[in-house]
Amino acid sequence: MNISRRGALKVAAFGAATAAGARKAEAREKKTAPPDATGMLYDATLCIGCKACVAACRDANDLELEKSSTLYDDPVDLSANTCNIIKLYDGGGDGEAQVSFVKQQCMHCIDPACAAACMMGSFQKRQNGIVTWKPERCIGCRYCQVACPFNIPKFEWDSPIPAMVKCQMCLAKAGTTEEGQLNEVGQPACTEVCPREAVIYGPYEELKAEALRRIAENPDRYEDHVYGLEEVGGTQVLYLTSKGVPFSKLGLPELGPEPVPALPVGLQHTIYKGFIAPIAVYGIVAGLVWRTRRKSDAAGEEVGA
Repeated sequence: MNISRRGALKVAAFGAATAAGARKAEAREKKTAPPDATGMLYDATLCIGCKACVAACRDANDLELEKSSTLYDDPVDLSANTCNIIKLYDGGGDGEAQVSFVKQQCMHCIDPACAAACMMGSFQKRQNGIVTWKPERCIGCRYCQVACPFNIPKFEWDSPIPAMVKCQMCLAKAGTTEEGQLNEVGQPACTEVCPREAVIYGPYEELKAEALRRIAENPDRYEDHVYGLEEVGGTQVLYLTSKGVPFSKLGLPELGPEPVPALPVGLQHTIYKGFIAPIAVYGIVAGLVWRTRRKSDAAGEEVGA
């Protein structure tokens, strides 16, 4: 299919506009945690797998029970009814370090991919750096699911008015998301009930210092890395793991220090902003194809005449 000179110029113009959006995205500055950022620190060496945090999270956020076996509440993964879960890693070998539990939930990334991918601003990084979801803005595109490197947000497939479900550090329970209040004791339900303080809540900078202190004072107990300090630009949920049990074995993906690439985010926001651009882009492309086909058909008729 041949494209006219004018058509080629239009395509080039569209490409230039797209490239401009790409350059703008590439110039995006690296984000840092806000000064009042809070977060969580999970220490796998302290967790006994009691799942008190799972039950407390379910109660605090009015989530339905899940049954995957004979147990009355036995979720096997994060879902539309489970936004906090404890999983077991069993290396199959001898020694205490071969068995470990891990808590999975939203990581509350410093530069969250879900918020960047959401063209309607439904996912937002709000007070204290917590990543929240506003239902009135969501159109159900589920770009957040695709963008999240941790595969966290879940969609309510069986609901007539579906929601995206993930940990919001119990802001929903307080009913005062704008003010950033938590529950009555000022912390998420999961950290409130943990009998071993395997997961704790507090100022982000203090949690970072505490994690590094534990490693420095107990080098034989911990892997020499705090997961979340560097991964994808940093997360406000940090992890410590036992010596000999790498984070990858606990189901935490091996990720580099760069946030999810800004290029597709910049392009998407350039194209989708206000819903005007997608219609215009579609019209331009469709018009070019239609005109080119007409000319090709006309040329064919002349040849066959």
